Amino acid sequence: MGSDAARRAVLEMVCDTFAPGNGGEVVAASALGVVDTVTELLGRNPREAERRQFELLMRVWDSRVFGALNGAGFRKFSRLGAAERERMLLGMANSRIEQKRALFQALKGAAVTSYYLTPGPTGVNPVWDKMGFPPAFGPVEGAKRGLSPERPDSDTTVVCDVVVIGSGAGGGTAAAVLAQAGLDVVVLERGDYLDDPDFGIGEKEGFLKLYAPGPAATAEGQLSLVAGSALGGGTVVNWTTSFRTPDDVRAEWAGLGASQFAEQEYTDALDAVVSRLGVNLDHSPASRRDEILERGLRKLDWHVEPLPRNVRDCDAGIECGRCGFGCRIGAKQSAVKTWLADAAAAGARLFVGTDVRRIEVSNGTATGVEAVTADGHSVWVRARAVVVAAGAIQTPALLRRSGLTNRAIGDYLRLHPATAVFGVFDEEIRPWEGGLQTRYSKQDRDLDGHGYGVIYETGPMTPGLSVGFQAWTGAAAHRDRMLKLANTVAVGVITRDRDHGSVETDKQGEAVVRYRLSARDAAHMHTGIVNAASILEAAGAQRIFSGHQAGVGYAPGVEGSHEDFAARAAAAGYAPGRCSMGALHIMGSARMGGSAADSATDPDGVTWEVPNIVVADASCFPTSSGVNPMVSIEAIAYMNATRLAARLA
Repeated sequence: MGSDAARRAVLEMVCDTFAPGNGGEVVAASALGVVDTVTELLGRNPREAERRQFELLMRVWDSRVFGALNGAGFRKFSRLGAAERERMLLGMANSRIEQKRALFQALKGAAVTSYYLTPGPTGVNPVWDKMGFPPAFGPVEGAKRGLSPERPDSDTTVVCDVVVIGSGAGGGTAAAVLAQAGLDVVVLERGDYLDDPDFGIGEKEGFLKLYAPGPAATAEGQLSLVAGSALGGGTVVNWTTSFRTPDDVRAEWAGLGASQFAEQEYTDALDAVVSRLGVNLDHSPASRRDEILERGLRKLDWHVEPLPRNVRDCDAGIECGRCGFGCRIGAKQSAVKTWLADAAAAGARLFVGTDVRRIEVSNGTATGVEAVTADGHSVWVRARAVVVAAGAIQTPALLRRSGLTNRAIGDYLRLHPATAVFGVFDEEIRPWEGGLQTRYSKQDRDLDGHGYGVIYETGPMTPGLSVGFQAWTGAAAHRDRMLKLANTVAVGVITRDRDHGSVETDKQGEAVVRYRLSARDAAHMHTGIVNAASILEAAGAQRIFSGHQAGVGYAPGVEGSHEDFAARAAAAGYAPGRCSMGALHIMGSARMGGSAADSATDPDGVTWEVPNIVVADASCFPTSSGVNPMVSIEAIAYMNATRLAARLA
């Protein structure tokens, strides 16, 4: 058997151990073709080193030595029975060795997520039918595209006033402000352009087309990382939650050297953003998920209120739950519908499929950028100024590749570490339907007297998305939980992290994210988990469980207790691999401030080393925002771009 075939066979065995089916209507991973999905997802990883490590792992996995190191004796994985294979995986999951736990989590994430993403040979995964989950809707008849971006098909040179790298919340907003100021603007986006006619797609296609290919997790395996990657960036896939920056956070940011955060200038920027996005409370009827969240909160007499959303003509119903893969009815006011449309109308040129590798700097001044297309064509853009808005992972990586050396570039990374507590009810909820997010609670937003704590939100749970925050404690137990997905609510716990991680680059210049949840942030997350369980219990959940790999859960009034749940969650802990958590809000890695000693950019968002490179995305956040960050990102981009336009004029 050739090496590729051998590696595929090993990967099939691993996937079938995670998802063996039940010998009936729920089929095994190999029968669905899950290996192809895993290979496709992992093959997108931009880090060559990690791709090679995975290939090496598959080569050694089915060896006697690997078996000996992982509790199977001197036996190959292929010689073990199904129960023995499962025990070997669980041994890795609960190992005292952090690297083994991280390896397990990476494999679990790839195999189990792919199992629930994969349509299979018929186009409809049988497990979806068992759950009651509908396949992709397809596009709305008559849907139209609103923009006409270019895709370079040969080596290309472009000249402009300002080149904007990235087209999401930051880049899209900056492009509109600059173009409307009369400047010649070029926007470069690594991803593709998808619009209303392209939506209504399934989870697998959505992940592949609309989300960043990597890095998929922090280097230590502490958190999974999720970021949009398309024209419009994260605004195309986010959940429409539109909070203004809290006043106490603004004061904190101003105290770190960018005084305008506490002044009218930033208020005006927030007002402009809220107005352009059409943020409102008119499209926030409670989904079944949010009804349960609100029911529990009100019974406890805790804070709850509706969420403002950037939508218009939104049904907030069946359509809305799939909006994490693009809004097919065009209700979401993403950057594509707003800022990029404004920029294009003012003459800005938009390019997709164009990955910027380096900013050209000569004699301390940026002269343009060098990019490459997926087909290998080179694109050079000559410009008077460069706006970097590639996201808080790729922005610092690009600055480092371009030769900037300020030690704060890549530092002070915040991730809003998020986890979930799940409640199973005796009523049908269909958590993949209803308004994306329509209720929240800030009951515990200040747990330390300094504005750091957690907020509670729900979110749509499609099968592939939901597994990321669940533990895998065995194939049968996990399958049974997933088959109850229609009756399940997840209360999300979003932690405002006070401590921080970093973004580094490898030898090829690709981003490497390093982050460990600190003891005090872990304590806040723990409080959030315990209190999320209280919310679900008050709402009438029959069964409650967290994302702890140790399998922490209870059945109120039947088995276990809330006090036992809290104690077991604390004992399981929050070290890498101990509790499933993710980063949906990535911030702060090129933060604004008053000194080059502890910030990457000055109060104008300008890098300290190069005066015509401006950062205009979530990288700018001096600390974490404590709320969903889209409006804050756009307000910062609006403010920084307005200042840049005045200087260039």
